[in-house]
Amino acid sequence: MNHNPKAPAAQSLTRAVKPAKPSSPGGMVASSGDARSAGRLLVLIAIRRAGQIARIDISKQTGFSPATVTAITADLLAAGAIEPITPDDVPIGAKRGRPREALKLRGAFKLIAGLNVAARGITVLLTDFEGHQIGEFDYPLPAIRSSAEVLAENILAAVRGACAHYERNIDDISGIGIGLAGQVDGKRGFVHWSSSLTERNVDLGSVLGRLAPFPVFIENDANLVAKAEHLFGEGRNFENFVVVTIEHGIGMGIVIGGKLYRGSRGCGAEFGHIKVNADGALCQCGQRGCLEAYAGEYALLRAANEAGETPYASIAALGHAEQDGDPMARAVFDQARRLFAMGLANLVNIFDPERLIIASRNTSAHPLCAPSMLAEVAQLVMQVDAPMPEIRVHGWGDLMWAKGAAAFGIEQISELCVNEIGK
Repeated sequence: MNHNPKAPAAQSLTRAVKPAKPSSPGGMVASSGDARSAGRLLVLIAIRRAGQIARIDISKQTGFSPATVTAITADLLAAGAIEPITPDDVPIGAKRGRPREALKLRGAFKLIAGLNVAARGITVLLTDFEGHQIGEFDYPLPAIRSSAEVLAENILAAVRGACAHYERNIDDISGIGIGLAGQVDGKRGFVHWSSSLTERNVDLGSVLGRLAPFPVFIENDANLVAKAEHLFGEGRNFENFVVVTIEHGIGMGIVIGGKLYRGSRGCGAEFGHIKVNADGALCQCGQRGCLEAYAGEYALLRAANEAGETPYASIAALGHAEQDGDPMARAVFDQARRLFAMGLANLVNIFDPERLIIASRNTSAHPLCAPSMLAEVAQLVMQVDAPMPEIRVHGWGDLMWAKGAAAFGIEQISELCVNEIGK
């Protein structure tokens, strides 16, 4: 089994969270109508955002009275969700007066796993309640597609493998967030279609719920990248932005007013499946002419391998061939970039976001994101007497999807926790 034996350095996944109205971002946790629970969640979010914060500052950020903050933090302290510390800004050796006590999340409170289900394997990222990375683990899949039952069993096997590798007990897992490519209704954990499943219209949440000893939260993987960008990436401090993801396929996440937009059926933001050629190339969704069928990594490799004599196993190899002057590789990328630029320009014209982010797991810019492609976007965008939204290319590395899934899991478990306190 392939795994990474080195745990990454501690890194907060959730430090940049902004206080928001107490709602259920993933739609998985029903509101109890308990105002105290809603207040606890707002206080918890304020503490997570600050890292460490005094009660008086929580009061300023949330608008709650000092007495209310004291009562809520007492509940959270009793539950073990937060802990008191001496603030970092207290001078060493200071003796005058009593040091102001600050509060922070207690990392050991919960153990959470974020999972990315990809074509060839499942990546598991274990984190504590603060969002510090405990370790990552790669679990290979025997097939690109499988039934819901087989996929659920592989997901649980991946979590068990990660726990065993890092000497944790699976019973200690408080919940898992799962990122899945395809049309996913995150509110219900229902998968209309996914490249990882042999079936359509699968209630994967229920299948996992029958097998898993912990809560499971499922969401479209591109939506989770948008969440990751909002919490600790290029979307920090922006309330309206669009994320386009490039990997095996093409995905999109939309954040409007600080919240994910999913559409009425939970299937919105399917940028990869906009039509660019009615009778064009076959897409993995089963239809023809989708943008993804020209610009997704599988489509780029398919076009190159059909047109050339040299087989290409990776996008990196195809990119190197273009750099070395291979005319076939250049032609494949030129067509994909032209269509991709058209699609991105349409996004800007429709949403006019504060920022457009192109995210990939490449640590450097994806070959699709050449300067010529970005320049073409600028030419195709409707011209007005104001600067066009900034386009940022963000190479996350291999943990891009798993980090988003972990952040989603932390968010959902936080809501469950505040609803359980006092019961």
